[in-house]
Amino acid sequence: MLFQQWLAEAQALSREQVPEPTAFALATAAQNGEPSIRMLLLKDADKHGFVFYTNLESRKGRELAANRHAAMAFHWPALEKQVRIEGRVSPVSDGEADEYFATRARGSQIGAWASRQSRPMERATDLDTRVAEFERKFEGQDVPRPPHWSGFRLEPSSIEFWRGRPNRLHERQLFMREGDGWRVQLLYP
Repeated sequence: MLFQQWLAEAQALSREQVPEPTAFALATAAQNGEPSIRMLLLKDADKHGFVFYTNLESRKGRELAANRHAAMAFHWPALEKQVRIEGRVSPVSDGEADEYFATRARGSQIGAWASRQSRPMERATDLDTRVAEFERKFEGQDVPRPPHWSGFRLEPSSIEFWRGRPNRLHERQLFMREGDGWRVQLLYP
């Protein structure tokens, strides 16, 4: 898959050149069509789609529950490459979410319990208070995955590969899903 090749190229560069190769912008929309966008980290990519994790009660979680269409964009300026992906999301299985959650650092696991992602805080210390509460709760034991935390898989209906060229004469290849295969279309820059 061309995406894995480009991601591997980004991962081979230094952190100064590409600080976080798996970072991408995720665009979602509420039921009324209002868009929102934020940066996330890709956790898996294969022939079935692109996987990321989140708090299901967050704004993005609520928007994805209401509108299953989303878009992703990866940008690697040091390579002069970007990838745009559009498609539908579906939840990952509980088994997949549990397996990934178990690989997270303990602090990130506690943070998934402590954060009321996207909700207002009354005081700046509220998050620290909740972190301490869940550190006590799970002291001396494995941290289970919270029921409000899971992942999504974006199954692409289209993937555009963009490569920068001099004079803004960029190369653009658009892959559009057709049945079990892909139709490729070259685009003007």
